[in-house]
Amino acid sequence: MECPHLSSSVCIAPDSAKFPNGSPSSWCCSVCRSNKSPWVCLTCSSVHCGSYRCDDFVVNDTKLGLVQKVREHLQNLENSAFTADRHRKRKLLENSTLNSKLLKVNGSTTAICATGLRNLGNTCFMNAILQSLSNIEQFCCYFKELPAVELRNGKTAGRRTYHTRSQGDNNVSLVEEFRKTLCALWQGSQTAFSPESLFYVVWKIMPNFRGYQQQDAHEFMRYLLDHLHLELQGGFNGVSRSAILQENSTLSASNKCCINGASTVVTAIFGGILQNEVNCLICGTESRKFDPFLDLSLDIPSQFRSKRSKNQENGPVCSLRDCLRSFTDLEELDETELYMCHKCKKKQKSTKKFWIQKLPKVLCLHLKRFHWTAYLRNKVDTYVEFPLRGLDMKCYLLEPENSGPESCLYDLAAVVVHHGSGVGSGHYTAYATHEGRWFHFNDSTVTLTDEETVVKAKAYILFYVEHQAKAGSDKL
Repeated sequence: MECPHLSSSVCIAPDSAKFPNGSPSSWCCSVCRSNKSPWVCLTCSSVHCGSYRCDDFVVNDTKLGLVQKVREHLQNLENSAFTADRHRKRKLLENSTLNSKLLKVNGSTTAICATGLRNLGNTCFMNAILQSLSNIEQFCCYFKELPAVELRNGKTAGRRTYHTRSQGDNNVSLVEEFRKTLCALWQGSQTAFSPESLFYVVWKIMPNFRGYQQQDAHEFMRYLLDHLHLELQGGFNGVSRSAILQENSTLSASNKCCINGASTVVTAIFGGILQNEVNCLICGTESRKFDPFLDLSLDIPSQFRSKRSKNQENGPVCSLRDCLRSFTDLEELDETELYMCHKCKKKQKSTKKFWIQKLPKVLCLHLKRFHWTAYLRNKVDTYVEFPLRGLDMKCYLLEPENSGPESCLYDLAAVVVHHGSGVGSGHYTAYATHEGRWFHFNDSTVTLTDEETVVKAKAYILFYVEHQAKAGSDKL
């Protein structure tokens, strides 16, 4: 924002009051021409939007406190107009969810204690991922047991920092806000928690997710895990987070997978290793490469893409096994993916095959439902059948003979579902199991559900955890 009177600028909420130079909703930012969330300089009347494209928020006040006075006036207007309506909506929400938040256990009524996440403006993609990760016990417990980090000292200690982006990146901590969010869930003290502090940090360190447009949940999950991993390697207040990880006896060195540096809880739980095997079809030269992964992205085979629902009878139902087989089967690379053969000294036709060299503690499977066409990104709405228990990954291992009888079995912990037709629209929700019961997380609303409902979902992301009991009857 280039206004020379930056210190005397203020955000004017559209339609909150009448102004001599026209209504705020008609103003446009002089930089990007946006009319959303306009900011006006009280000295020169320059208008800016303060959005991520202009990359600034105005927070410093005038000597007379004019900005604060305007804020207080606007807040009073908002409160007088909407307080009654908010109370009414809150009452309706509490009444509608009261029955669903009670459960009969051994003849007595018990509270669910589940907490929803408020939608901050198309943030359902973030909420679905956060609720899924919060129900992966070992991962969630690690963060909840971390010591709190004081990011600010002196006069500013304890103040909320997420309404400004004028601070340096060193003053925000994704790990800390992620920890606070996880701690707020499953306490039962509130119906819904607002993750605005975490969302501010996401804006700060992940520019791709600035703004309030719909985002891809899988892309967000990968960015979130990658940034948590990187930050955990750095440490805070002189204490290395990696050192805390090494002190955790439940995450032994044999279960660690290093991605971009030292191992952290992210790689220790989600990290696996793929063997990528490429063979030249001309000379037979074989090339092997080991690639670490945090999740596997699986294509839905083309022969199933025309199917719209589980109940259609036009051929067999697509299963998760079909997707895994398509991912690991021998594939001949096309002309656009010719392999540079070191023996032939030129690009040649070749075949490629994936093996899983090491399985992770939590197997995250992403079904590739969005595909680019010449003009737009289409969604594959095919139902994919998946097991709740006993997903057997042994046949996809490089050396299955070295694995125990149950070390390759996984049980479902959470499912992220995309409702709608496109990646830039629609809605995300999540199903997750907690202490033996399944819940549906739909932003602020959390309801009990059953296994029959879960298995009918058109999964987008599946989280499987290591099997703890004997193999179930529905083994894949």
